[in-house]
Amino acid sequence: MSTSGTSVANKVSARIASLHLDAATNGMLQDCFKQFDVQIVPIAGDPLPVLSKQKFEACILRLYDPDAERLLSGARNSSSNRRIILYGIARNFREALRFSSYGINAVFDEPLERQNVLKVARATHLLVLHELRRYVRIPVVVEASIQSGTKSLFAMTIEVSAGGMSVRCESPISSNDLARVEFVLPGQPKLAIRASVCWSRESEQLYGMRFDAADPARANVRNWIDRYLEIV
Repeated sequence: MSTSGTSVANKVSARIASLHLDAATNGMLQDCFKQFDVQIVPIAGDPLPVLSKQKFEACILRLYDPDAERLLSGARNSSSNRRIILYGIARNFREALRFSSYGINAVFDEPLERQNVLKVARATHLLVLHELRRYVRIPVVVEASIQSGTKSLFAMTIEVSAGGMSVRCESPISSNDLARVEFVLPGQPKLAIRASVCWSRESEQLYGMRFDAADPARANVRNWIDRYLEIV
């Protein structure tokens, strides 16, 4: 039997630093991420000295932790982990978007549920493992404003590609109207793109938005994705 699969798994295994999370939460995260050759590493005490000395592919913390901003800033400004993938745990949209300027890549809903954790882990593990060129959609959490007909809707991005985005929106988005989506990708000026709903899972408040192929602003999204894949 070939051992090449094992060799690849060992080669691409990665570590996620767990910041200020309890044992039960770490246990659930470890159980879910281990399926993708990713290890959860709990860090006791102040994590910043550890993050300044050790390399991690990602970190995870509660975004309502009183120390969240200091931890996010420390991770982003660490020479060892400046391009680290960031996971947040949040109780609502506002908490999830509060630190979007740091480039949060994915958010787990609080309270944590195994199926939700698995879904996020499955969707993002290739980014953690640095198999970046297999990504056509980049997990990134930023605020999006959707103008649909006469309505102005507040949404949160889940993934962004050159052709569209998936969003979470508490209000239903009509599939009949051409919408205008405004959002700010990390490090970029505000973008406004024409889009339409191409799929929906209303029970989960999830929608797929396809960008208008004739809108020149699509090129700005593609350029951001290309730069992101080069530097992460």
